[in-house]
Amino acid sequence: MYKPKEYLIHGLLFVLTLVTTTLAGGEWVYGKSVLADGEDFLSWKIFMKSTAFSFSFIGILLIHELGHFFTSIYHKVKCSLPFFIPAWLGFIGAPSIGTFGAIIRMKGFINSRKKFFDIGVAGPLAGFVIAIFVLSYGFLTLPPAEYIYEIHPEYADPNFEGYDEEVLDFRLGDNLLFGLMGSLLADPERLPEMSEVIHYPYLFAGYLALFFTALNLLPIGQLDGGHVIFGLFPRRHAHISLVAYTLFIGYAGLGMISPYMPFEDLIFWIPFYLAFLFFCFQRTGLELQTRLTIIFTLAAVQYAISYFQPQLEGYQGWLFFGFLLGRLMGVRHPEVSGFKPLDRKRKIIGWLALLIFILCFSPQPFIFE
Repeated sequence: MYKPKEYLIHGLLFVLTLVTTTLAGGEWVYGKSVLADGEDFLSWKIFMKSTAFSFSFIGILLIHELGHFFTSIYHKVKCSLPFFIPAWLGFIGAPSIGTFGAIIRMKGFINSRKKFFDIGVAGPLAGFVIAIFVLSYGFLTLPPAEYIYEIHPEYADPNFEGYDEEVLDFRLGDNLLFGLMGSLLADPERLPEMSEVIHYPYLFAGYLALFFTALNLLPIGQLDGGHVIFGLFPRRHAHISLVAYTLFIGYAGLGMISPYMPFEDLIFWIPFYLAFLFFCFQRTGLELQTRLTIIFTLAAVQYAISYFQPQLEGYQGWLFFGFLLGRLMGVRHPEVSGFKPLDRKRKIIGWLALLIFILCFSPQPFIFE
């Protein structure tokens, strides 16, 4: 089915991604930096301990992609092997998780709403199940509370030599499922703060898995969640996708333009932001006048909210993903012939997928201060 060259390329990328996520895991979990302490970081002991993160995280991503892969084979739709993208930035001192994720490219034509639904929903559901197991294991096997002092000695002794009070404050944002599992499964005395979850390999891997699950299940365009909406609402997908995308960008960009900004900043940011929105909505399939109406209305609403509730801010980290969605992927879905509804079993699975999205989605997943 596949050429030996394909197996070699995809296999090498998978192994390389395991290596890069292990290196990234060493930085996050054990607080090591190649630039700050290269000898310790690159030690075999630290590298092997970091595989607890990389094997868990990449394992979940692999199961996600294999869900798409085997469902495609079942429906006799040609597709590529899972394509992992390694991305470690530690050599320049920048934080990363070691990968940009994994994808499967559809090579065959899909002209069935049922096939789109099955292939789309199989990945997130498969990965979600494994993520639950990883998180459960992580919460049930938490080390003693003193474990954090091994990584941050300054917590026990603020006068610890080498302590830097100006270090960047980073924490993970809450989501419903992660918080619920922590409260039900973990020993309260050992449960870490969200700013310390990065030092617990199974919890961090599971959190990232929930983040990517929610990302894929956004009910927009040709994302997995878009396939689900396309199956559940055959005549309304275009409207639901456009509304969901508009709300997503509206939340992400909240606070980008504010009446409390200096006037000279507003002169620059307003046209820049409007141009950004124009590019985001360029592949919506709407007429120019309609797109301009949406863009100016959205910016005006954001500006008004900032005026009356200046403390409300969105998550600007979503803007880049929103740009990729709108500019590269688009918010529309390929059409198929007919509007035959899904059977009852698939409708239940579809609503379950939407529930999983709600449980996994974090409005502010990564918070830097």
